[in-house]
Amino acid sequence: MAVLSLMLCVFGITTGEFVIAGILPDIADDLAVSIPAAGLLVTAYAIGMIIGGPVLTALTARFARRPLILVLLAVVIIGNLASALAPTYAVLFGARIVTSLVTSTFFANAIVIAASTAPPGKQASTVSKLVFGMNLSMILGAPIGTFIGNGLGWRSTFVAIAGCCVLGLLLVLRFVPDVQKATPGTSALAELRVLRGSDVRLAIAVTAVGNAGLLIVFTYFAPLLTGVTGFAGDAVAVLLLVYGLGAAVGNFAGGWLSDRALMPSQVSLLAALAATLVLMWTVSAGTTITAVLVFVIGALGFSVIPGMQTRVLTAATAAPTLAMAVNASAYQLAAAFAAWLGGRVIDGGFGLRSLYLVSAAVTVAGIVVSCYAWFRDRGVVEPESRVEPV
Repeated sequence: MAVLSLMLCVFGITTGEFVIAGILPDIADDLAVSIPAAGLLVTAYAIGMIIGGPVLTALTARFARRPLILVLLAVVIIGNLASALAPTYAVLFGARIVTSLVTSTFFANAIVIAASTAPPGKQASTVSKLVFGMNLSMILGAPIGTFIGNGLGWRSTFVAIAGCCVLGLLLVLRFVPDVQKATPGTSALAELRVLRGSDVRLAIAVTAVGNAGLLIVFTYFAPLLTGVTGFAGDAVAVLLLVYGLGAAVGNFAGGWLSDRALMPSQVSLLAALAATLVLMWTVSAGTTITAVLVFVIGALGFSVIPGMQTRVLTAATAAPTLAMAVNASAYQLAAAFAAWLGGRVIDGGFGLRSLYLVSAAVTVAGIVVSCYAWFRDRGVVEPESRVEPV
């Protein structure tokens, strides 16, 4: 029950991040801003996680974990309620930033609590349940949140997310035990020294660049499907579910492939993703083929993530806990860049449909970085001088 309680919290918090893709046009219409401006809400959330994660984790490193996550959950609840009540775009923007600042720190502490309460030898499988909460937020949370937004207004979506987090907070109070705080004398800032290692920096680059392409399409998912392909607004939630199902399939398949041939599978899957994005640009007027390709890009996009996580964990052996935060920060950097670049493409007059080609081009850049990392692993490329992690 302790792990399930934390998993529900992760589900609620992550749904608050992903659901924007389904209600973006509604927010833009209601607050009288452009689609690119509404897309910057994704950028704001990502930047908040990138900055707030290491800073807040460092400042709270010696706090008792259970009271800390309760406070963090309270901030998330207040942030989502403020989003629901936001009278202007500026207030919504600020509420999203406040919510995002505590997200990474909550995840880091939840993982520590889950691992510490697991039976010996079961830490990894226990932590994987928390990660499954993130997967569920895409498969169920984002579509359900979009359904709620379409039926009752986008503000109701944030109220529902706040309600989910309130339930999670009550379950944490009831079932999650307190655990020992961080070891005295250690801090997240000390662990950040691992980033001096060139292998870690390259692993971060692979994650950031490799994911940025697909994130451009995901950020502007709703306007692409309604404005380019011609789906009705109500269909976006269903297609988000299709995307999430593809992501779940791709996650398991990618893990299986990465265990057998890490870099060859990653490069091949990214190449398949780039080709599929070009195909989506070609057939974007067809509803049936686009719906099928939504599943395919979800599967291909998430099939590379297990391998990317493995590279980061392998490179950052001196700080395995930080490795997860580093990978998450790289992903959020990609999300921030994707939202910004997509908005610039639209504002530049190239049209929504061109986002597919831009996404494919950025994915090709991810292939180049992955190939460089692969060649370094094989000794084809001479690595730069490396700094041993502290």
